[in-house]
Amino acid sequence: MPVDKVTIKIPRPLYEKIRKVIEGAGFDSPTDFIVYVLRDLVGTCEIGQSETPFSEKEIDAIRRRLKSLGYL
Repeated sequence: MPVDKVTIKIPRPLYEKIRKVIEGAGFDSPTDFIVYVLRDLVGTCEIGQSETPFSEKEIDAIRRRLKSLGYL
């Protein structure tokens, strides 16, 4: 049975940078690398975990970055 997939949009410059970074790294595509990184990140977080893995300072930095990119 095929795995259901969805499309996630990222800025093209980020995609191109990932493409260059993974050259010769064993990933078939930027998508494979992104899935690998997200699985690793999500795998470190337990479902129902009451505490965030990020400090308040890190959360503020993430929010500022997302806002500067137009996501917030």
